[in-house]
Amino acid sequence: MESDYLSELLNNDHLVLLIAGAALIVAIIAILSGTAARRRLSEHNDALKQRVDSLWQDMDEMRVSQFNGPGAAGSSDITASERFSAEKAAYEVIWPLVWSLHDKLGMFLRAVETDEHAGELRLEARNAALEARKSLNRVRPFCHGDIDELITQLIDNHIKAHLAACHFMDLSKDSLSSSSNHEKAVQKEKFRMLYDGQSREMLDQLVKAIRQRMLR
Repeated sequence: MESDYLSELLNNDHLVLLIAGAALIVAIIAILSGTAARRRLSEHNDALKQRVDSLWQDMDEMRVSQFNGPGAAGSSDITASERFSAEKAAYEVIWPLVWSLHDKLGMFLRAVETDEHAGELRLEARNAALEARKSLNRVRPFCHGDIDELITQLIDNHIKAHLAACHFMDLSKDSLSSSSNHEKAVQKEKFRMLYDGQSREMLDQLVKAIRQRMLR
């Protein structure tokens, strides 16, 4: 009897150890994955910063060459080519950030609509908006005026949709109130209209505008 009890106790302890070991392995994998993701994000941000810094350096060199160089026809051709390269590089910096913002905001909004846990997605979408706006401010001198205005409106629209979805989440905590349910419907319709309607249309306009500038 005592031997059976001892055997059962040992088996239970063995099971507990296995579960604890599995939990430890999962925790280690999560930590390593998070560290790798942060490293990739840091490397991406460093690459973007270097690209933007090189744009400013190219612009400075261009100003110097215009000031010192002769006013020949060949000089204007070189300047036009340099301007085109600088503008193209600016779009190569900002476009991936705009698309990343649109993609991350879409994931956040879908999670909000399906009542899934959206805390991390909410933060990712917010950070994507901040990064896009900061990078736009840095490359703005190299962008065409119409494209600069379009990107600014697009980022602002995404921020408004994000705020409406956050308001919707807050109202969901008080779903028993009829006025709260009405306001939830209003906020849901608002972020849908901003994201599925206006923002998608602006994205299409942005793609066409950049294509026209780059393929003229």
